[in-house]
Amino acid sequence: MLKNQLKNDLLSALKEKNEKKVSILRFVLSRIQKEEIDKQKELTDEETLLILQKIKQELEEAKEASIKAKREDLKSKTNEELNIILPYLPKPLSNEELKQEIKKIIEENKDLWQKNPKSLIGICIKALKTKAETKRIIEVINSL
Repeated sequence: MLKNQLKNDLLSALKEKNEKKVSILRFVLSRIQKEEIDKQKELTDEETLLILQKIKQELEEAKEASIKAKREDLKSKTNEELNIILPYLPKPLSNEELKQEIKKIIEENKDLWQKNPKSLIGICIKALKTKAETKRIIEVINSL
């Protein structure tokens, strides 16, 4: 399980005295724990991935803000945090792979696609949200 891997890596980082990694992994695990408390159940790997993707998105937004503010120190700190989180996320699908996945979903839901193509957006996002960003999924659907 992904959560166990995060915990094991946190222990390794503590032993190595890698403070940056300890800090970001504790942050991630606390977000996961908060979500588990809210839902009153243990999260699946997919739900854990969604939390990691949300944290990644927040870090990317913080990086952009630090670039606009011309704060190199914050930019490098955010980059380090991103580099710690990225190995836990699956490799995003290329545009071609994403197109193939969406076409497969369209084939499975052909009658719905013919009635209302926009209704398929929700189905695609639900199926592919751990493999690609929502914005990219919508862009590819609109291009089809």
